[in-house]
Amino acid sequence: MKISYKWLQEYLDLDLPAKEVAEKIERSAVEVDSVTVPMDGLKKIVVGEVVSLEDHPDSDHLHVCQVDVGEAENLQIVCGAPNVAAGKKVIVALPGSRIAGNVKIKKSKMRGIESSGMLCSLEELGMAKDVVPKEWADGIYFLPDDAVLGEPVFAYLGMDDALIDIDVTPNRGDMLSIFGTVKDLAAIYDLQDHFEVKELTEDGDQATDKQITVVADPDLAPTYKVRVINNVKVKPSPVWLQIRLWQAGIRPINNVVDVTNYVLWKYGQPLHAYDLAKIAGEHLEVRKAKENETIQTLDEKEYELTSTDTIIADQNGAVGIAGIMGGLNSEVTDQTTDIVLEAAVFDPISTRKTARHHVIHTEAAQRFERGINVAGVQRALDEAAARIQDLAAGNVAKGTINATELQTTPPTISITVNRVNQVLGTDLTEADIIAIFDRLGFETQVNNEAIAVTVPLRRWDIFEAADLYEEIARIYGYDELPTTLPVAQETVGSLTAAQKITRASRHVLEGLGLTQAISYSLTTADKAKMFLMQPSELTKLNWPMTQDHSVLRMSLVSGLLDDVAYNNAHHVKNVALYEQGRVFYKTDVDQIRPVEVEHLAGVISGEFGSASWNQAAQPADFYQLKGIVNQLLTNLSVVGPVEYVATAEFPEMHPGKTAKILVHEHEVGFIGEIHPSVAKQFKIGTTYAFELNLQELIDMPKQDSNYEPVAKYPAIKRDIAIEVAKDVTNSQVMAIINKRGGKYLKEVNLFDVYAGSKVAAGRKSLAYSLTYVNPKDTLKDEEVNAAFDKIKKHLTEELNASIR
Repeated sequence: MKISYKWLQEYLDLDLPAKEVAEKIERSAVEVDSVTVPMDGLKKIVVGEVVSLEDHPDSDHLHVCQVDVGEAENLQIVCGAPNVAAGKKVIVALPGSRIAGNVKIKKSKMRGIESSGMLCSLEELGMAKDVVPKEWADGIYFLPDDAVLGEPVFAYLGMDDALIDIDVTPNRGDMLSIFGTVKDLAAIYDLQDHFEVKELTEDGDQATDKQITVVADPDLAPTYKVRVINNVKVKPSPVWLQIRLWQAGIRPINNVVDVTNYVLWKYGQPLHAYDLAKIAGEHLEVRKAKENETIQTLDEKEYELTSTDTIIADQNGAVGIAGIMGGLNSEVTDQTTDIVLEAAVFDPISTRKTARHHVIHTEAAQRFERGINVAGVQRALDEAAARIQDLAAGNVAKGTINATELQTTPPTISITVNRVNQVLGTDLTEADIIAIFDRLGFETQVNNEAIAVTVPLRRWDIFEAADLYEEIARIYGYDELPTTLPVAQETVGSLTAAQKITRASRHVLEGLGLTQAISYSLTTADKAKMFLMQPSELTKLNWPMTQDHSVLRMSLVSGLLDDVAYNNAHHVKNVALYEQGRVFYKTDVDQIRPVEVEHLAGVISGEFGSASWNQAAQPADFYQLKGIVNQLLTNLSVVGPVEYVATAEFPEMHPGKTAKILVHEHEVGFIGEIHPSVAKQFKIGTTYAFELNLQELIDMPKQDSNYEPVAKYPAIKRDIAIEVAKDVTNSQVMAIINKRGGKYLKEVNLFDVYAGSKVAAGRKSLAYSLTYVNPKDTLKDEEVNAAFDKIKKHLTEELNASIR
């Protein structure tokens, strides 16, 4: 919210630089985004008057103007603005001046005619296009007739004012107004404010309730008030009001609408004006919208409403979305003569949901969402009526219709001096604390050791003792609080077993050459359904910021593939990433909260490992990734054999190059090549991936790693080559060898695979190296041969193997 410093100074005797005040606000109340003076960077821009003009001889739209800027001779300036006219005071950028964008204006020739300067529009001085009043949007701006020739124009446009842009937190909605900011600064600087409230005199001949009827649901609008103002003359607002609005970033419209926006900024109370003649049946009602009911809002956009939206309706339908924006069908125009002025308090939750659903974020909605000063609704309504009375010559009808009115009592909270000092670490006295509350405008009453504090309704963010402690601290000064060390018993920190395993898994993968990635937990519905390790319903956000982040993920691989795609798009082809994080499962569509499960996933693409002078880089393949997973599971010390079983259950994985990962016959994940069609969809090359249910691995029993001394007795090695059917897997052979190899078998390695002319059709040759060690004695050939013969026997019997 942008606040005019000069506006603040009208109500507070502040004689400090604006930046110093802004710094005080930031240290004591809310953040300040910036302090800007619109004239900064602009120079030699003065008031001029167009004395005469004539058409340019070589152009059908340019004009040659003689402009008086208070100097001995007039300037000749060529101008193409369609509204330039003789006798008007204008903005003149002199030769050598700087306008918006640091553009320098020089003497020049325009189609052969000399031009000494430039006649400027508001946009050329840096005003945003959507803030410039429509009457000046396509031409130059006319200054007031009393503007002094040759003077800088900045004071006439409010550009010499400092604008403090504050970033109001949700709990401090009271500061979304000049009124709230003034009250806070008065407390911070211990000043007495002289806030001006414009009084209203009802001068109309008619009564409000004789011209319109109003009904409101108190659950939707706890307070709903209207006034009627007759015989208004709608026209552009005076310059002072337009300046107030465009300083705030609001486009001036007309004197009626501008007054409602002025009061919004002054009091933080949104208002809306309806053209009474356009209200069907002279009746307004606050109700829920009907399903598929529509409305065209003031920004000329059409919205299809739902039954959860709160609207203002007449007898024909919606004329406004409550707390957000009015309807175009009841807009105040130049033809309007009678208006209905509305002030209300709308339900903040309903307002926020409607604004987010329809993506309509307005200044009114922002304030209703954060709360409204319920004690100031009538005051804001009356001031707006009084200003419309002055600026639009309207007659204010007698009385206010109160369709609903929230009856509230200011809360009283009890605190003690001892507790304040205990919490803040101060030694404040009772008088010090009461003085702070006096500065804040809070009433106090002392009862023995307790101080009863009555909080005014304008500070609806305060409702318990802790809030009062915060108020004391910030007004006393956070930088004045004493510095102390916390008193606590020393404890030795440690990680839980799950944390140790999680960190260990990261260290293993990083040691094996993978880099950690962190992907969004939110993704698209299509990507969320990919690589599912168990059936699950989607967990959808009710109000997603974008459609690309509308559903909670149910696997990690799809996010890693996005990372691979990002790297490939930036010419990084060799990618090795892992991610540890949570996925979200729902067993039932009506389940409120999903189950969160820790997963671990990795991908490799391109070449794995760097090439060097004595070693070529190897393309990433299934077996490299399998080796990584093997080492990870080994380091995690899970109990039970690890098996890889070919599968085609994952449609996003290559059906012939994918395996389920089993630990003690329990499925914990998958590994394989990404299906070429999926790789094409992500615009990536050949990529291999794995994903593990890390939570299951954490929960599995672990086998402690124990050091085994190196055997001092020699090992014996035996090699065996067997011919088996092509569908026999290495896992089947290894299972038999390990089971039948005897107690001295320590290691088995597959060192050769052959399928060709030397073996029968439909069969393959596998060669293994077996190592036998007896750590307590020297092995004898007879012992090894006996175990070796048993292996050959069972391979022959169980797998129909031929020993080669």
